[in-house]
Amino acid sequence: MAPLEDYALVGDLETAALVGRDGAVDWLCVPRFDSPACFAALLGGPEHGRWLVGPAQGGPCARRRYRPGTLVLESEFETADGVVRVVDCMPPRGGQIELVRLVEGLAGTVTMRSELVMRFDYGRVVPWVRRSGDRRLAIAGPDALWIDAETELRGEDRRTVGEFTVREGQSCALAVTWCPSHEAEPPVADVRRLIDDTERWWRAWSSQVDLGPHAGPWAEQVRASLVVLKALTNRPTGGIVAAPTTSLPEQLGGVRNWDYRYCWLRDATFTLLALMQSGHFDEARAWRDWLLRAVAGAPADMQIMYGLAGERRLTELELDWLPGYEGARPVRTGNAASGQFQLDVYGEVMDALHQARLHGLEPDAEAWSVQRELLTFLEGAWRRPDDGIWEVRGGRQHFVHSKVMAWVAFDRGVQACERFGLDGPVDRWRAVRDAIKQDVLDRGYDHARGTFVRAYGSGELDAALLMLPLVGFLEPDDPRIRGTVEAVERELTRDGFVLRYRTDRADDGLPPGEGAFLPCTFWLVDCLALIGRQADATALFERLLGLCNDVGLISEEYDPDARRLVGNFPQAFTHIALVDSALNLGRTRGPAVERRARAEDEATP
Repeated sequence: MAPLEDYALVGDLETAALVGRDGAVDWLCVPRFDSPACFAALLGGPEHGRWLVGPAQGGPCARRRYRPGTLVLESEFETADGVVRVVDCMPPRGGQIELVRLVEGLAGTVTMRSELVMRFDYGRVVPWVRRSGDRRLAIAGPDALWIDAETELRGEDRRTVGEFTVREGQSCALAVTWCPSHEAEPPVADVRRLIDDTERWWRAWSSQVDLGPHAGPWAEQVRASLVVLKALTNRPTGGIVAAPTTSLPEQLGGVRNWDYRYCWLRDATFTLLALMQSGHFDEARAWRDWLLRAVAGAPADMQIMYGLAGERRLTELELDWLPGYEGARPVRTGNAASGQFQLDVYGEVMDALHQARLHGLEPDAEAWSVQRELLTFLEGAWRRPDDGIWEVRGGRQHFVHSKVMAWVAFDRGVQACERFGLDGPVDRWRAVRDAIKQDVLDRGYDHARGTFVRAYGSGELDAALLMLPLVGFLEPDDPRIRGTVEAVERELTRDGFVLRYRTDRADDGLPPGEGAFLPCTFWLVDCLALIGRQADATALFERLLGLCNDVGLISEEYDPDARRLVGNFPQAFTHIALVDSALNLGRTRGPAVERRARAEDEATP
């Protein structure tokens, strides 16, 4: 299987495909991000579904790029006989789900091959394929794929294949269209028009990015990450998936393989700030509204993640017929962590809605009612142990980060009353806020080592401690913050990149081993900048940018030993952290300063 760095992303704002450097689409779920895959070779082999379009002689492309500001991918292949370009995209959905591909001859004459292996339900179901006029139809159960091609196709060993030649100036169009099997035949895909329309759509969206002079020398990387973030946004609901993939391992050959095709509340504030500070208030508003719909109901039932439309039942299953990415098993769909109790999500929701008010999003009539209910519940719940931000499966603890985010919840509630004049028991909330802070300072700080610790009574560290200065819990120049940042650097990094925690010393219910966690490494960038180590912050940020692949994509984790990206790919949380860190380094008041300073501006009535 190809390394993750070899993949590019195309998508239609409701699902997405991964395209390898060899021209193979190895992953596509239809009709939604979290639907079963019809191309699942990423977690197995070609026999589990893929669509290869490349030179008949094989081999990777010589170069590739996105057309500027778009998700239209161009891959150029060079052979002894000539040069061709393959253009791939998925048009933003207008009723159909289409993956379109155009082969263009640039020089000489090149023999090309299309090999389409259609498998529904993550590679388990082989469809019935038949001709329908000039088209082919693959159908099984609820799914139908219609294949259009400007070349002859034939069936061969449960694959649909075709060879054709393109000369300089010639082109050949191919497309796959998904629809429910009970619906009427969709129109033939007009590939060239669809590519042009897709490019225009993305350029129009990208033109709205407003970074001003504040992204420093990293404006293009920021724009590319914002395109990825938009691509991972479910347009009908406003929910943003953590990644378009499932079960890409956090350790090569390991068992930490999770389904990330859902929406995490832990990303809420970061996402809102990244969107609002880049001028994308429509997307920020949609995310805020999704958040309010998702968490509606009893506060005790609030989950850490939801489905694209706010679905709550995310039953975890293992797909035993798939061998996994490079043998990493099990392959999972669904996510059992959705049933965990995590205190930090209450703080994230409160802070996200607070930031929305501060940045001028028009208020939602029900938002404050929801927030008051959350705080009423949290008054009695903040003293409880929880499962923590990293969704460990080894038992609940009194995690320091969780307590700090409970402090954030009450701090933002107090500010809502003091700054915006909203109605609430502000004296009681202020007292709870102060009690939480004192509890953390008394039980979560190791005076001998000069650092906060992972959990009460623990001697271990946790990269989530880097959030303490970012949310305004303590000033960045507080010796306890500086000591914690330096302890994380000293004890929780590999080759300069940050681990979430030491899995070899943590009882988290799983075998040890995972890569460095890239969002946490961006948090270290932010903390270094806040404590005045600007040169170190910039150097680390540049190293992180160097991990992005040739089209600007980055995953959740990085294996410093194998020097490879690992974890689900591309990862929204990492791209959000990249945007925020670029703005933190390029602005006097970037997101980290904004979030912290605004949290403190009205700390006293």
